[in-house]
Amino acid sequence: MQRTIIVGDVHGCAEELQLLLQKCGYQKGDRLVLAGDLVAKGPDSQAVVQFARENGVLAVIGNHDAFALAQRKEADKERLHRRRSHLRGLHDEDWAHLESLPLFLRLGVAQPGGPEIVVLHAGAVPGLAIEKQKREHLLNLRSITDCGEPTSRLLLHHPWAARWQGPERIVFGHDAVRGLQQYPMATGLDTGCVYGRQLSALVFPEEELVQVSALRCYAGR
Repeated sequence: MQRTIIVGDVHGCAEELQLLLQKCGYQKGDRLVLAGDLVAKGPDSQAVVQFARENGVLAVIGNHDAFALAQRKEADKERLHRRRSHLRGLHDEDWAHLESLPLFLRLGVAQPGGPEIVVLHAGAVPGLAIEKQKREHLLNLRSITDCGEPTSRLLLHHPWAARWQGPERIVFGHDAVRGLQQYPMATGLDTGCVYGRQLSALVFPEEELVQVSALRCYAGR
């Protein structure tokens, strides 16, 4: 695998993204992948999307990206401006880029004989092939209940990632409350930068965790 940097939820934190990439030693030839939620809540969603589309950055769509797109399609555009003023700066090409993002990405194996690395935003139901996962789970899943039911609710002691056995190794975002999650076959990278915590990256093939602190708190939960 070529050197690959997977970054958790950026949420418009463009300055922190650049600081993180500097700390990772990001350079031409590296593959950069964003685990969804490029936009919303943070200070400069437009800069994040522009950087992604102009630099060949790979990304999956997150629930906030999907929500922003859905709101934009509504007839009452003023509603979007009132509720999501931080998205007003996005240009048509930025919206088109968001709309083009896939639900998941297969990146190949990090080490010979190892599992394939898959990036998606929220979660996957254990025992079900990635291609057969429901869109709502890929965008919103957080927990598996005692009865084995998938849910977007935060059940602190029932993370879906703890039950994921593969065959793919999943790297995901979405779950800022749990923060960094490290399981044998799944790693969660949403460490709440937009809430004043950290922006995190996982660098392959060496599997190095790199983090930078938020410059400030941009949103409350």
